[in-house]
Amino acid sequence: MKKVLSLILALVMALSLVACGGNGGSADGEKVVKIGVFEPQSGDNGAGGKQEILGMQYANQETPTVEIGGETYKVELVMADNASSNDKAPTAAQTLISSGVSLVLGSYGSGVSIAAGDTFLAAGVPAIGVTCTNPQVTSDCEAYFRICFLDPFQGTVLANYAKSDLKASKAYCLAKQGDDYSGGLCNYFIKAFGEANCVYEQFPEGTSDYSTYITNAKNQGCDVFFAPVSTEAAAQIIAKADTQALGMPILAGDTWDSNVILEAAKGTDVQVCVTTFYQEGANAAFDSGIKAWINGDSTALANNGGNDELAAVTVMGYDAYYVALEALKMAGSIEPSAVMSVLPNLVYTGVTGEIKFDSIGDAVRDSAVVKSCNTETGKWDFVTVATAG
Repeated sequence: MKKVLSLILALVMALSLVACGGNGGSADGEKVVKIGVFEPQSGDNGAGGKQEILGMQYANQETPTVEIGGETYKVELVMADNASSNDKAPTAAQTLISSGVSLVLGSYGSGVSIAAGDTFLAAGVPAIGVTCTNPQVTSDCEAYFRICFLDPFQGTVLANYAKSDLKASKAYCLAKQGDDYSGGLCNYFIKAFGEANCVYEQFPEGTSDYSTYITNAKNQGCDVFFAPVSTEAAAQIIAKADTQALGMPILAGDTWDSNVILEAAKGTDVQVCVTTFYQEGANAAFDSGIKAWINGDSTALANNGGNDELAAVTVMGYDAYYVALEALKMAGSIEPSAVMSVLPNLVYTGVTGEIKFDSIGDAVRDSAVVKSCNTETGKWDFVTVATAG
């Protein structure tokens, strides 16, 4: 499907190479290529969005230029805060398009990515999702590609882990009403775990007290508490789970791989396990370099939650930046249509492994890292690398 689109775009590219629009030059004559950063910097997912951006910023200071068509271009990251809001996402997307970006990276959060898809498609600007895992991001939009695994896979891995490793026979599943990510991931988990063995509830927008949901999980005799919600809600759930003695492990997806979760769980009796994309220590040289950068920049340190604990979304943001550079080099042009046309055939090996796309634009990935929060050290302990099988 997207390979056909790439052929069409190649024809468009041939007709448009002579025009660069707002991208391609600066006042001092330096050639510039703009990469849009479509991420939440506020709202429920603001903390995660900032961490994802950190990887892009580190990569940009590490490699600030790229060779395109035999010429050197300075790479400029153009930011737009989608505010973790599906309603605000199209406006943020249009801001990036109007600034003349060649392609876009993001977003942390599937809902905002889905909401902005039509805007990117109408403008012919390719978007590369970094950690947006809902299938609709790419299946419903020809302009969207992504470098992360999908929720059907992640949900199955988590369900298998709950049954096989945690010996759970009944699961409590909690999602936020109207949230594509948590609702979708809960549905995939329930399908893999067995609907008859799951209790499923949703909380409304504005919820700050999760006592009722903790009580319900206990009263229903559940063995695991699955809650792939935002980090803001997660911290409150963990606090209530501690004070109410939940008595069962909490499972979540990649959004919980965050300093916010580590801080919330530290010193408690709450067991938290997550699936994610990277475990700190897998690439010592990379870890050392980015940690030194984070510690040497007060803004970066603040955006990482005040310490140098490395979240997988940061590493994915780093890889996404280099995927963008590879696409620009392959295209030999800064025109969005040219970049879109090469993405179906792009292959790049990053810190998180080999990245290439299938016919829908999804990453070809078949494994996930499972890790558990060490409540004494406030760090993640590696558990295993899991596959859906």
